[in-house]
Amino acid sequence: MFNTKENIHFYFFFILSCFSLLTYAQENELKASVSKNKLGINQRFRIQFTINKQGGDNFKAPNFKNVSVIGGPSQSISQSWINGKQTFSQSYTYILQPKRKGEITIGPATIEMEGKILTSNTVKILVLDAVEIPKNPNDPDYIASQNIHLVAEISKGQPYVGEGVYVEYRLYVSENISIYENGITESPQYNGFWNQELNNQGASVKQGTYNGEKYRYAVLHKALLIPTKSGKLTIDPMKMDIIVGVPTGRSDFFGNMVERRVRKEFSSAKKVIKARELPTANKPIDFSGAVGQFSFAVGLDKDALKANESSQISVTVSGKGNLKLFELPKIETPKELEVYQPERKEKVNISYGGISGTISDNYTVVPEFKGKYKIPAVTFSYFDPKEEKYKTITSEDVYVDVLEGKEITESTNTTDTVIKKKDIEVKGTNFRYIQTDSSLGPLETDDFYKSTWYFVLLLLPVVIVPIVVFTHRKKEERNKDILGNKRRKADRLAKKYLSVAAKQLGDKERFYESLERAMHNYLKAKLRVETADISKDKIKAMLENKAISETSITELMEVLNNCEFARYTPIDNLMMRQELEKAQKVITQLDKQL
Repeated sequence: MFNTKENIHFYFFFILSCFSLLTYAQENELKASVSKNKLGINQRFRIQFTINKQGGDNFKAPNFKNVSVIGGPSQSISQSWINGKQTFSQSYTYILQPKRKGEITIGPATIEMEGKILTSNTVKILVLDAVEIPKNPNDPDYIASQNIHLVAEISKGQPYVGEGVYVEYRLYVSENISIYENGITESPQYNGFWNQELNNQGASVKQGTYNGEKYRYAVLHKALLIPTKSGKLTIDPMKMDIIVGVPTGRSDFFGNMVERRVRKEFSSAKKVIKARELPTANKPIDFSGAVGQFSFAVGLDKDALKANESSQISVTVSGKGNLKLFELPKIETPKELEVYQPERKEKVNISYGGISGTISDNYTVVPEFKGKYKIPAVTFSYFDPKEEKYKTITSEDVYVDVLEGKEITESTNTTDTVIKKKDIEVKGTNFRYIQTDSSLGPLETDDFYKSTWYFVLLLLPVVIVPIVVFTHRKKEERNKDILGNKRRKADRLAKKYLSVAAKQLGDKERFYESLERAMHNYLKAKLRVETADISKDKIKAMLENKAISETSITELMEVLNNCEFARYTPIDNLMMRQELEKAQKVITQLDKQL
């Protein structure tokens, strides 16, 4: 326990500390800011002096040397309560125009506050040559176009073919402009690129600069791009429709700035990426288009097994690069091993840095004969864009040891396999005495005639024969229904490819990613094209060459376009289910015609 004297000292210091914190939290400040710090000599700009506490008096503007005062001062007051805390600001705004080119410094303003003189910061602006402006610089459309900018930024302008870059779309908005509604009217097109949208995790507003001026901005869309061909590749613009609140320079009865709302379309500039061709010097023969940094291995899950027992041989590439855009090396196996078509497995992550993870082809091997079999080493080549050179990795030999099974011998004809005959081994129980005499006697059984089983077996053909005949006729009718069989087969195929997307209903990002992958996998299987060749233009051309109806091609393109466009717009579960049904219908129609 504290004594009385100690308590007094404790409370004194406590109150003094609280007073000091309160005084610090309520420190007065007069701040100057401009709408532009880089402009043409024939342009106007706005300067605003803001005090953060009520009670200021005798405001004095600076000496506006080298600039003309076009309008002002206009005053505005903003006051609010948030979570029990009061915020206040009072502003004095001027519209100015420079008189000369070069750097101009605007001195500080002053105001009296609680017996003290507060001084604002100085502001510098850079005045350049005259720019083209409309006849009416106060036109809301012109003001909106000068204060809102939709910008596409790319991480690298000259990547190699197969090297990942990312594009980011930002909306810059000046601090004096308000936005009430906005929506993307035209999504960007990435012709000549493999592309994947990146998770934006919400378009939060941040502070930044654009052309040397302070702006608020939000990231609207991010995507990873991998060029699939060399040369100049154009990224078409993104377009948005925005309702903008433009200040009029007048204040209402409460001192709030009066705005005028206008609807205006904004568009990002076209971006051109110069994709460099991979070098031909020292290019390995087995190079299949892998670009990045990778590791490679061939493994066997069981190296000792019996005949007709299966084992898995995995061909695996891990690392960072265009993992989805190249084929894995093929293995060669002895003819005595039965090998099935490989199953592709992918475990990849797509981010700003590109694609990273693991892909593998898993071969199922089933031996028939006893022996030890060698699976020769395999090479994998890739191009490293950081070191700008090709690299080759060679796996180790893999051996399959079959411990039990039929034995083989080599004959003069190397294509035939002959089973080696063995001499008969005589053992004590191999041959037994065969009895030649018989002793027959009456068999004691129940009377089968007129028993239950007798009548069941008697009537059974009467029931089975009509069923067999009916089933056979139905099967013949179904076999004759060629169109119906094609439709049923196509329906089963569509459900197979779209099963993964159906499981993602409700999760917009994963659903449309799975739906797009399903459509691509179906087209790859039917058109027999490689992953890197999957582009809408090439798909359309191949389908036209196969005499696919224009309606089916149009509906397919709509599904693929919707997979891209839907990521940027609000989508509910009903719309996703309708999109899934439409995709199933498209696959069914295409499969019947193919």
